[in-house]
Amino acid sequence: MDIVQSILENETEEKDSRKSIDVHKDVEVETDLGSLLALDYNTLNIKTLKSEQEKYLTSLTRDNVQILINKIWELPIDRVEETIVAKLPKPQYVLPRARQIPKPKPLTKWQQYAKDKGITSKKKKKSKLKWDDELQKWIPTFGYKRNKAEEQKEWLVEVNNDNKVMEDAFATAKAAKEERRSKNELQRLRNIAKSKNIKVPRVGLPTKEYFPDSQQLSQAITVARTSTASVGKFQNRLPKEKDAKGIAKEVPGMKRKAEAPPRNLQDEKKRNKDLADSILTSNKKVFREDFSTPKLKPAKTSTKVKKGKRGVKQTGVKKPKAGKGKRDMRLKMGGRKRR
Repeated sequence: MDIVQSILENETEEKDSRKSIDVHKDVEVETDLGSLLALDYNTLNIKTLKSEQEKYLTSLTRDNVQILINKIWELPIDRVEETIVAKLPKPQYVLPRARQIPKPKPLTKWQQYAKDKGITSKKKKKSKLKWDDELQKWIPTFGYKRNKAEEQKEWLVEVNNDNKVMEDAFATAKAAKEERRSKNELQRLRNIAKSKNIKVPRVGLPTKEYFPDSQQLSQAITVARTSTASVGKFQNRLPKEKDAKGIAKEVPGMKRKAEAPPRNLQDEKKRNKDLADSILTSNKKVFREDFSTPKLKPAKTSTKVKKGKRGVKQTGVKKPKAGKGKRDMRLKMGGRKRR
């Protein structure tokens, strides 16, 4: 009997797996064929969901997918290379993105210049390998193997100048390469700062292409002149050179021009009001929160009154006593000799 019951159960499962394409729902399922989306607003069977969660969700998904496929077969259909294709309409439901839409990469300084001037690159596709007649083998056009091949070729450097005999040609070439690499890295960081509208901090006195405004140039000259220990006191000035406006606030130790006295009573009141407002609105602590004046107690003096033959005598603090004869004769200095 157990075998017959198991066979009947298998038959019922096979019948359940082959369900009809007609799916009935109490509330009609909304579909968006453009984005292949089905929205089911029917209530869930909580008891079945808790007892047979995986089986219940599988059957529910199957029914909704069947409804979506039935809607697709109602669309106009074409045959392309023995394949049936349905033309989907435009999507109506806007699906939210998980991430922000990527922005176009900003052009570098050279790319912008080439675009304005209409310069196009004429580079041809080069092969990754190149034949070297000196080494008699194929070497890559770039990469670490290329550098190793160059080191094998340049194992000897000819020096024509007598002044450069004592110099290390390999160290000089390595330093020049590091300098070029640092220059390229600085230019790359400047391109990034320019694309993100970040002001590059003033570093020394760069070339004039970084100073489109004369005010910036005067500020750079003033900063360079006041960068000494004496804040530019003993530095020579150019003819008709003046300090840049507002630079004294940024350079510590630089003399500031004295503020003109108030012209009238209203001007003086306005200045005092602005000063009080700037102190109250600033984040800096002007007064200590735990400030308290120390309370000093007067020293107690013990006074005693003695009565004697000559009348009342008031005594104050006791006089210090001597060392009671405990003197070190080795530490005694020279004086009158006693006989």
